[in-house]
Amino acid sequence: MKYAKLALLAALVLMWAAAIPAAAADNGADGGGNDSVVKNENQAAGGEMGKKKVPTQPENETWGLFDPGHGFLIGRGPLGEMSISGYGLLRYINQMPASQTYTDHLGNIHNVDARNDFFSHRIMVWLKGWLFSPKFIYTVTIWTVNTTDQDAIFMNFGYQFHQRFNLYGGIVGNGGSRSLLGSHPYWLGHDRVMADEFFRPYFTEGIWAQGELFRGFWYHAVVGNNNSALGIKASELDRDPTFGGSVWWMPTTGEFGPRGAYGDWESHEKLALRFGISGCYSPEQRYNDDPLQPPKNTTLKLADAVNLFAQGALAPDVTVTNADYHIFSVDAGMKYLGVFLQGEFYHRTLNGFVADGVLPLEEIVDQGFYVQAAFFPIPKKLEIYGVTSQIYGDEDAGFDDSSEYILGANFYPYPTRDIRVNLQLMDVNHSPVGSTFGYYTSGQDGQTIALGVSALF
Repeated sequence: MKYAKLALLAALVLMWAAAIPAAAADNGADGGGNDSVVKNENQAAGGEMGKKKVPTQPENETWGLFDPGHGFLIGRGPLGEMSISGYGLLRYINQMPASQTYTDHLGNIHNVDARNDFFSHRIMVWLKGWLFSPKFIYTVTIWTVNTTDQDAIFMNFGYQFHQRFNLYGGIVGNGGSRSLLGSHPYWLGHDRVMADEFFRPYFTEGIWAQGELFRGFWYHAVVGNNNSALGIKASELDRDPTFGGSVWWMPTTGEFGPRGAYGDWESHEKLALRFGISGCYSPEQRYNDDPLQPPKNTTLKLADAVNLFAQGALAPDVTVTNADYHIFSVDAGMKYLGVFLQGEFYHRTLNGFVADGVLPLEEIVDQGFYVQAAFFPIPKKLEIYGVTSQIYGDEDAGFDDSSEYILGANFYPYPTRDIRVNLQLMDVNHSPVGSTFGYYTSGQDGQTIALGVSALF
């Protein structure tokens, strides 16, 4: 692992060094780089800002995880510009049956906290633009999830050296799952499916590089603090970084829709294909030294829905304080004439346990996958989709399997992806994940109805 970390850092440096000469060449060719990488929106606006060309944001808009919409321009001048953009989701969710319990792999019985509520669920507001050079971009994100009573404000910076190499800093997805590469909110449902929610990494504070090495072949590499930055103070972090990354190839069309979207709202006339490989390694800790108190690290759930760092999760009265998280995933997708099909396979390993007592095992290996399929019976207006998730817990460690089956529909009242009404009917079998953020509650064995309305601008 030590050599893998050094190799990743060396690769980042080499890619940066290789991209700088190309970026410099572009600048020399166009007298500042504006003509080759910048849209002349002044002409599109009918010349309302006068004959002088004012730089606008680059066509290569790789903003990172929290991608703004197009938004509305607040101001623009020779030293920069700012636009405002936003996203909101109003959702109703009903998890059934209302009263039930589940039993973990050690025989302990837990209550299932089923929901039945309305919420203005997730809201994001972005201020975005560039400063001094269209290549130096920024986003200020105001983020809240009312169902978890969490909010944050953060700023990401980036410098777009070249199509092959762009460097960013701030909050970003760790990259071990396709859904963490900027496709939100263009999913079939408004949140992740169960297998993705169980296996995926989370969002870290760090730096990352991203670019298109050749037509249709992209990479994303991250070095960050930990698996999830949310709610964790700097004083609680150890000195071990997290590493994540992904590569994906779109061999036929060189693209896969806006943001790499799920669903073929655009109705590709040529078959679009995407193949990807992702991975993440994160040394994790409990973030709470008192074993009688709940852990602050809530990202790692066992296949029986118990938090890995909860007291007694792997052995009675024993608390895991540190563990290593490894995730590897492979995904493939296609789009053609409104038809969409995508699947992703996951392999997760938890090991390197440090605990305050004796544990019965040294490693836990879980596997699983999802398959999503969708089509438009009414083009750009009504989409119907189906999903299944299958999670296979480590049998040698005593864990069972989980699954789900989903039937859903999206209605688009206007000729845009950005406003939709979503209805989702779910059959959930022993959910290993649970939070008020997504669709799932720990241990649920039953049905869920979710109805949501969202808008992105």
